[in-house]
Amino acid sequence: MTQDEKILTNAVARRIDWTEIRRRMDRAQAALEQAARPTEDERRKILKARAKALARELKTDGKEQGLVEIIEFVVASEKYGVESSYVREVYPLKELTPLPGVPAFILGVINVRGQIVSVVDPKRFFGLPEKGLTDLNKVILMSDGRMEFGLLADAVLGLRHIPLNELQTSLPTLTGLRAELLKGVTSERLVVLDAARLLSDQSLVVRHKSET
Repeated sequence: MTQDEKILTNAVARRIDWTEIRRRMDRAQAALEQAARPTEDERRKILKARAKALARELKTDGKEQGLVEIIEFVVASEKYGVESSYVREVYPLKELTPLPGVPAFILGVINVRGQIVSVVDPKRFFGLPEKGLTDLNKVILMSDGRMEFGLLADAVLGLRHIPLNELQTSLPTLTGLRAELLKGVTSERLVVLDAARLLSDQSLVVRHKSET
């Protein structure tokens, strides 16, 4: 490059404001990004569509994997579960009325909004260590549309899903009624009870009509 060409190049470079050019390019890029960004309404629609798709995937996966939804609870330091489809609600244990002449595993009855419901104590039913009642005790109201009773729990842990193919059908330590009423046991030794069999056992239901 000749001396004259170098002088000309330097002069042109001095006339070009590269800072301004970069600023314009940044503004152009920001404008493009803003144009591509969805509006708030569009974003809500996208999120709603994604949520529906995810719900369908979870429902499909649950059917394919054979998941069962259970209410997990604690009885005498052991973890149990019953299918949530048989659980009407979880109710606090209050105003329990003992009854004479009933099996020992029937703790008594409670009044649930005008309906008298018998309360079964699984500790007595399954021969587990006794534990005094506290304000933490809950009654799991179970129903199949025909029979209904309350299952006493020391604490209710919440909902969870368990693959049916992971349930062991039996354990050597489970005998008697616990074995007969067993749906399965997980690898974590969570005992899932057969709610349908429980509700078909007539000895667990005490029929009384509320006088209120």
